[in-house]
Amino acid sequence: MDRFDEISAFAAVADARSFTQGARRLGVSSAQVSKLVARLENRLGARLLNRTTRDVSLTDTGRAYLERARALLDDFETLESSVRDQSGPRGLLKVSAPVSFGVNQLTPALLDFAAAYPEVSLDVSATDRMVNLVEEGFDVGVRIGLLADSSVIARKLAAVRMITCASPDYLQGAGAPATPGDLARHEAILDNNMRDPTIWSYDGQGDHYEVRVQGRLKFGGADACVAAARRGLGITRTPAFAAADDLRAGRLIPLLCAYEPQVIHVHAVYPHARHLAAKVRAFVDFLAQRYAGEPDWHLGWGEAKTGAGA
Repeated sequence: MDRFDEISAFAAVADARSFTQGARRLGVSSAQVSKLVARLENRLGARLLNRTTRDVSLTDTGRAYLERARALLDDFETLESSVRDQSGPRGLLKVSAPVSFGVNQLTPALLDFAAAYPEVSLDVSATDRMVNLVEEGFDVGVRIGLLADSSVIARKLAAVRMITCASPDYLQGAGAPATPGDLARHEAILDNNMRDPTIWSYDGQGDHYEVRVQGRLKFGGADACVAAARRGLGITRTPAFAAADDLRAGRLIPLLCAYEPQVIHVHAVYPHARHLAAKVRAFVDFLAQRYAGEPDWHLGWGEAKTGAGA
């Protein structure tokens, strides 16, 4: 077990590129992790990590050793998981999710999951930054949009329409855009979480449009953009789940529906593993069933309230 602890400490530090972060993942002190790694290097008679005041990196020997060590750790985790899972989903499940989707949609699902699986403890972090599941110790993540990380397995959960919308007061004063090109003369409310918040893309009428928009309000999240649009401060483009309640109530009017961009998708993502833990499998299956069919955020705000360009 001493050797296993040494290998676990080395792998955690190598993944996090930090003794402090590696120790946090393992739930021990930095001093303990440093001691374990040093003991491993002394026993092997080889330096595995390069250490500077700012960074930790693998040596060539350390990189080769890590590859073999990770296989051993995976085998050990598979062995333990196969025994634990015989009694059903249990243990701590660490989940990462985007802020707006978590507030608007995921929280009720999480509470229902917690009620259905009392042996599973949930630790949920909401952030809009791109999280490295492995390095930060998450079991599963919920992500929206394009998936650039090939190191994870993804399961599609639901479609999300991107809705361009504004308040009735704003449209009464500024008029409604009839085509995407009309957006250039409107005040746009920009979401900095988008890859390029100043370029809004649309498809429709047999063509593709990319419109450069401008506006004095920029926010790092859909909820703030929707709130600003509700106040009549401009037009925003946002995921349907963030605006659905306001669209149903008529506080916001959907625009350019005939030119909507292609839908984006919500995915559950989790690291590659030969044995998928029962708690992760149960959670992903639960979300897939929860969001099966047409999502709630697309319902209840029909064409009767649709603005120009429908």
